[in-house]
Amino acid sequence: MLARHVQRLGRDCIAHWNGSQILTVNSPVYSCVRWAGHYPWASFPLPADSSANWRLPPFFGPWRQFQNCNWQLDNFMQSSCFHLPNPSMKSEGEEPLTKRRRLSGHHDTSAAERETNFSDQKEALCLSVARNEGKHSSKKGTIKRHWEYFCQHSRTVKIIENKGTDQSCTESEAKFDFTVMSYNILSQNLLEDNSHLYRHCRQRLLIWTYRFPNILQEIKQLDADVLCLQEVQEDHYRTEIKSSLESLGYHCEYKMRTGRKPDGCAICFKTSKFSLISSNPVEFFRHDIPLLDRDNVGLVLLLQPRFHCRTNAAICIANTHLLYNPRRGDIKLTQLAILLAEIASVAAQKDGTFCPIIICGDFNSVPGSPLYRFIKEGKLNYEGLAIGKVSGQEQFPRGQRILSIPIWPQKLGISQNCVYEIKRQQKEENAGEKLEAGKLDNAREIVIASEKVSSKLRHHFKLSSVYSHYFPETGIPEVTTCHSRSAVTVDYIFYSAANDDTAAQPGAEDSCGGGLKLLGRLALLTEKDLWTVNGLPNESNSSDHLPLLAEFRLIER
Repeated sequence: MLARHVQRLGRDCIAHWNGSQILTVNSPVYSCVRWAGHYPWASFPLPADSSANWRLPPFFGPWRQFQNCNWQLDNFMQSSCFHLPNPSMKSEGEEPLTKRRRLSGHHDTSAAERETNFSDQKEALCLSVARNEGKHSSKKGTIKRHWEYFCQHSRTVKIIENKGTDQSCTESEAKFDFTVMSYNILSQNLLEDNSHLYRHCRQRLLIWTYRFPNILQEIKQLDADVLCLQEVQEDHYRTEIKSSLESLGYHCEYKMRTGRKPDGCAICFKTSKFSLISSNPVEFFRHDIPLLDRDNVGLVLLLQPRFHCRTNAAICIANTHLLYNPRRGDIKLTQLAILLAEIASVAAQKDGTFCPIIICGDFNSVPGSPLYRFIKEGKLNYEGLAIGKVSGQEQFPRGQRILSIPIWPQKLGISQNCVYEIKRQQKEENAGEKLEAGKLDNAREIVIASEKVSSKLRHHFKLSSVYSHYFPETGIPEVTTCHSRSAVTVDYIFYSAANDDTAAQPGAEDSCGGGLKLLGRLALLTEKDLWTVNGLPNESNSSDHLPLLAEFRLIER
C-alpha cells in the first residue's frame, strides 16, 4: 500500500503508466519530470494533452525508501521541471549508474549492456528536452564577448563589435592574416571524476550529448583558421570530433596522453589556409627519469601558409597541457623545457633563426608566476625558488621544498637553454665550429660541469602574450577558467612578435626571421561576469574554460 499522503495526492488523477515511462501532468507542452533517484540525469518530456492524468512510476526497489521523499517544485516557471530528491542508498547495487567506474576486472556483460543502453536513453531524453527548450526560448544568461583590434600606428585599442578587416592597418608588403584559437574543451571523463567542481551546474548541462553541440557551435561561430584543443577525449575525438571538424574544412592532428589517460591535445587547421609540413608529438613521460612520471603531452606542427609570398615561409604551432599539481613546479618546468626543445628543433631555419612561433595551451600557471615569466622573458634564475611557488596557483603553497640544481638530470638530453644537446652539437659542427678532438672533449666537459651547477634557465624565443591578463580601466583580472573552486587565468596564446608589433610586450632578443603582428583578440571576461551566468559550464558555454582567440598577420623579414 502507498502512504496515505501519496494516495491523497494521486487519488483523482490516476492513469496507467505507459511503456515509454512518460509521466504526464497538467503543464505546458514542454514540461518535464525529473526523477533524481535512479535517474539523476533523465528529463522526461511531457505530451501536450493537458487533460491527461498521471500516477507515480513503478520504482525499482522497496517503496519504504521513498515514503519520506518530499515532492519539490524547483524553478517551475522557468524550466517547468519537477525535481525529486535522491533517496538514501543502502547498498552498492543501488548506486546510480553514472557513479560507477569501469574496472579492469571481470564484468557482468548483461549489466554492462543495460548500463550502456540506459545511458544512451537518458542522454537522448535530455538532449530532446534541451532542443525543445531551445526552440521556444533563447538561452538565458549569455554574455557577449567583443573583439579588440590593435591599430598598427597606435597603442590604442579599437573596439569592434563584429569581426572584420582593420582597414587602418595597411602595409606595403604582402599580407597573410589568420586566426588561432586555444580551447580546453573539458574531457567528459575528467568532468565526471571531478564532479565536486561542478556542483553549481544542472546535471543535464554536464552530459556530453548536451555539451558537444555547444562546443561545436562555438567553434563554428568563431571560425578560427587554427584550433589548439586540450582535454580532447580519445573516444569522442575518434567518433565525433574529428569528423565534425573535417566537415568544416579542418585537417586534424592528435596526440593522446600516455599511460591510461583517455584524453590529449589536438591541433586542427583549415586546409584552405595551410598545408602540413610536419607533425611532431611530444611525450613528457620518461620511464627512466623518476621526475617525469606524469602522462602530459604536447604537439608541435610546422605549417606552410597558402599564399603568394616566398615558398619557404612557415609557421610553428605548438599546443600543450602541463601538469596541474600546484606543488610540483619542478615537473612543470621540465615539461615546459621539453616542449621548448622540440619547438627549437622544429622551428629552426637554415640561417640559424627560427620561423614565427605560436604556443597555445593550458599551462596551469597564473600570470606573473615564475613559469609564466620564464616563457615571456626567456630566462629564469630558480635558485632558492620553492617548488610550490613555480606556478603561482596557491597563495600560500604547502611545503617549501626548494628546486634542485639542476632541475632535471643530464640524461634527459636537454640543456639549460632548452634545446636538445645532440641538436646543439650538430649545429656547432654544421656551422664549422670544429676543434681538435682533445680540446672539444675538454670543452664539452666544461659545458656539462657548468650546467650542473647553473640555476639559470633560458630559451631563445621572443614571445609575447596575446592577452594582458588585467582590464586596463579597472585592473580587475581576466579569467579563462571558472568553476566551483576557482576563477583564474591558466590558458594562454604566446607568439613571436615582429619588431614593429605595437601590441607586443618586451621580450628576449630578436631571433626570429620576420614575426607575427597581433591584429586583434576576442576579449576575456571577469569572474563577476561569469558568475552572472552561473559560472562555467553553463547553458551556452559547455566547458569550464573560455576559448581564447587571436588574429595575426605574418610579417616576413
